[in-house]
Amino acid sequence: MEKKYHIQLDKDQIKNAQYALLPGDPARVQKCAEAINPNAVKLACNREYTSYLTSINDTNILVCSTGIGGPSTAICVEELAQLGIKNFIRFGTTGAIQPYISIPSLIITTGTVRLDGASKHYAPIEYPAVADFEIANALIYGAKKTNEEYHVGISAASDTFYPGQERYDTYSEYVIKDFQGTMKEWQKLNVLNYEMESATLFTMASALGLKAGMISSTIASRVKAEKPDDSILHLAEMKMILALKEALIYLIG
Repeated sequence: MEKKYHIQLDKDQIKNAQYALLPGDPARVQKCAEAINPNAVKLACNREYTSYLTSINDTNILVCSTGIGGPSTAICVEELAQLGIKNFIRFGTTGAIQPYISIPSLIITTGTVRLDGASKHYAPIEYPAVADFEIANALIYGAKKTNEEYHVGISAASDTFYPGQERYDTYSEYVIKDFQGTMKEWQKLNVLNYEMESATLFTMASALGLKAGMISSTIASRVKAEKPDDSILHLAEMKMILALKEALIYLIG
């Protein structure tokens, strides 16, 4: 059976999985898959796309990394949808921009400011980037079940980690005028955090008749520091993965 070009997977390998969990980091795939089920099996590794098959209550679940940003996420979702997967949950780390959000805590994204370019290849900018209601509710359930601090609301998804998120700790120490002052504006508009994939994922899922949601764990507070705090990375990852597991149990039934 022919494998999809980028993810190097075919229908036989995913064994009728209907849910795909999408971290950006390939190193996060095994951690997540084995936390869900220690008997998870590695399937493929090609470019930024590393995949494992795991399961809950005899229901197969695919975990596949996307790399960073919208374009590589779009490729992953497109090829997985071609294999029959209909439900996608993005999970990753993020930088909070509201002062009341502590680190590490969970953010469940219900809608996204489309600062990316890839989503515009699926729908015009007026088209909303919103999460599937059922998946978002399940993620809230998972956060409550694990007794983690969580926040629900709007994220901003940028194509760039530095200027699009108004970071000045860069080579040039300059941000173009279009992005100067934007973090303060998003704060005023009650946006919770910056990340880089949800706009593409939500837009293409809605446009293609798929379902998508997102949960992230904060490893930076942009009101305090530009850079993420790697000392809490493992804790942040595990809090998120355990909440995600509970959400999947809720969804699968």
